[in-house]
Amino acid sequence: MTDRQPDAGPRLDEVESRLTFQDDLIESLNRVVARQDIELADLARRLRALESRLNDLAETASMGGSGAGHEVPPHY
Repeated sequence: MTDRQPDAGPRLDEVESRLTFQDDLIESLNRVVARQDIELADLARRLRALESRLNDLAETASMGGSGAGHEVPPHY
């Protein structure tokens, strides 16, 4: 077992190097996931607002509302 001792130094350096790289990668991925979580929440909020507007427009149309786009201009 003592004949493997000289090899332990470079191997330990390699393990430490890999661990440092993995720690940095995990931190980077964590920042990406956190940013995407914020973006996803914003997109969900915007989707709910659009759904609400669409439902309001559908209600108006079903009640016989003509909508502003179909009104005759005042000069006619």
